[in-house]
Amino acid sequence: MNHGLAAAGVDHGAGVCAGGQIRVTTAEGQPRALRVALAQQLAYAPPMREIETSKFLSFILRHQPEAIGLTLDSEGWADIDDLLARANNSGRKLTRSILESVVQHNDKKRFTISDDGRRIRAAQGHSTQAVAMTHAEKTPPEFLYHGTATRFLDSIRKQGILARSRHHVHLSDNEQTAVGVGQRHGKPVVLRIRALAMVEQGWKFYQADNGVWLVERVPPEFCDS
Repeated sequence: MNHGLAAAGVDHGAGVCAGGQIRVTTAEGQPRALRVALAQQLAYAPPMREIETSKFLSFILRHQPEAIGLTLDSEGWADIDDLLARANNSGRKLTRSILESVVQHNDKKRFTISDDGRRIRAAQGHSTQAVAMTHAEKTPPEFLYHGTATRFLDSIRKQGILARSRHHVHLSDNEQTAVGVGQRHGKPVVLRIRALAMVEQGWKFYQADNGVWLVERVPPEFCDS
């Protein structure tokens, strides 16, 4: 068994934010946001096969395409026929119908199939240096949100929001989504980021295929206190 593939479910590089006293919102402080996030997660309960396939695709299309001998272009695209063949050769049973179902039902819209139906890529979250996706610069709303866990708050007060192994920091345009992100790491906490103020200071924001906002990092002075 390929131990790298077995680790495909690991979430790489949760960002953190810092700077004096920080305005944070916990699940207890936002019960409605938490309930909405949970309801959204339960709206479609994918079978275990789709969950495992989604983790596999995230690992291959974001982090280690070489694990199955796959090549991504600089924009992150992989040929679907090549992906299916190499996945099956590596022992992962994957069909076109399973692939399309995962793309359609993934709650975070993590994957995009090209208009001609021949290629697939991860919308964001890459750590592989083979990919350097180009995104059009876009002006964000006044505030964006970053979900993490309360266990990171000590380091939050000492560091900024960092991309770590990923190419960008990921931000949401609503608190409900950020709560869901935070839940993956423990007791959720939501940080509010003054995104428009960052733009006014020269920071560039981008938006991925699935709507996630991207920025190189977030300096501590742009976290609400």
